[in-house]
Amino acid sequence: MEEQIRNLVDKRGVLDGDIFAYKITKDKKVFISYEGKRVTTLSGKKAEEFIGKMRICEGKEAQLIMAKATGNFKRGNEKIPKRN
Repeated sequence: MEEQIRNLVDKRGVLDGDIFAYKITKDKKVFISYEGKRVTTLSGKKAEEFIGKMRICEGKEAQLIMAKATGNFKRGNEKIPKRN
């Protein structure tokens, strides 16, 4: 059942790869990158919530959390990155 829900969220399989990454700074800011380019910065309560979620997630679920945190990657109209 859980896998079916995940497939509905990411129908094109964009989040199967590690397209998002994050870095936590000493002062608890979170930098989220998309294909190596920084796209958003979280601080304060949002950063704390994000860090808490990421501690218990991995794989596609973690990619989905990072995508949602960026705000612009959840509309379904994003271009699929070309893979060589």
